[in-house]
Amino acid sequence: MVDLQDKWALVTGASRGVGLRVAKALAKEGCKLILHSRKLENTQALFDELKASGTEVYAVAAELGSATEVARLIEEVKAVSSDHLDILYNNAAIMTDFRPTYEPTIEEYSRSFMVNSIVPAKLCDAFLPGMIERNWGRVVNVSSGIADQPELMAYSCSKAALDRYVRDMIPTLEGKNVLMNLLDPGWLRTDLGGDKAPNGPDAVLPGALVPVLLDQEAGSGQFYEAQNYRD
Repeated sequence: MVDLQDKWALVTGASRGVGLRVAKALAKEGCKLILHSRKLENTQALFDELKASGTEVYAVAAELGSATEVARLIEEVKAVSSDHLDILYNNAAIMTDFRPTYEPTIEEYSRSFMVNSIVPAKLCDAFLPGMIERNWGRVVNVSSGIADQPELMAYSCSKAALDRYVRDMIPTLEGKNVLMNLLDPGWLRTDLGGDKAPNGPDAVLPGALVPVLLDQEAGSGQFYEAQNYRD
């Protein structure tokens, strides 16, 4: 299990749900945190809590549906971390409305792919080269175990595209101490998962940290299920 003390970590969608819990867990491991949310005030309470505990923490804001804001986010993270990001935790995502089969709109497909697959991929593109140059990095792309629900096709297809990005990057990362893997947090009672989910959001831990704490030998391109690591 690797030592994360003083590693720079960016967590997208850190204001609530899985992202909030991952950020707190990484802080306990000694990471220096960059918290992303759509608005700075959304992470203010978490920022204050981590700051009070002695964590070096910064907050950044960007609407991930905007290419301009994503570009600004990348530059801001590079500036804060002195272009030395060690851990990228791509957690932020949107869920489309539950629609009858065949009826998801073009806008729903477009926005789902932008936020759930294109932006995570471009964040990986921005920070993987530096990790490879330094021969250390951990990237976690939050995926989904969703299946057989055509009513949520825009969401499920966007997550499938993210899965493919990770798997097609395996040859690039082979033999390097830079790991990129997928995490299925499970069906949780979050804003995205809804109130009918069987598990509370705290159930994502400790499994959500497993892909970050892996040794190099574990490799890239694996699909980890957080619920498999519960006590």
